[in-house]
Amino acid sequence: MRISEQLAKMMNEQFGNEMGAAMQYMQIATYFDGRSLPKFAEFFYAQAVEEQEHAMKFLHYLLDVGAEVSIPAIAAPVYEIPDTAASFQMSLDWENDVTAQIYALMDRAMEEKDYAAQAFLQWFVTEQIEEVASMETLLDVVKRVGDKNLFMIESYLTREEESA
Repeated sequence: MRISEQLAKMMNEQFGNEMGAAMQYMQIATYFDGRSLPKFAEFFYAQAVEEQEHAMKFLHYLLDVGAEVSIPAIAAPVYEIPDTAASFQMSLDWENDVTAQIYALMDRAMEEKDYAAQAFLQWFVTEQIEEVASMETLLDVVKRVGDKNLFMIESYLTREEESA
């Protein structure tokens, strides 16, 4: 089974996008770790690991279909995080960007009638619904509670974890 050069190029780029997201989530996690908010930190460390797993899915798919893997340069994360709401807004914006990237990959796979790539990408389409919804919910909660009551959100995250 083969993949077009264009779709392989886009998937290589997506590998970089996913790794970039992982680095950004690690940076956000350290922001919270440094402010003694362990549940926020834990949440973002977990997000970083998840993004790395997503990147590896792209890498292995490329290898499985006999494409050349070209790991791209990855931009440094944003280091300055003004406040908690900004960190969640950054995350939501990133997840919306990733959704658009996945849709562009799916559009390309559909144009090329690459059914294997479409099946592979469908998992990411579904995953992005969860990712965007999660960030929207957490951003909403953070905005309502405000920075002065972050420990309430720590409690909220603990409850979410226990119910999962």
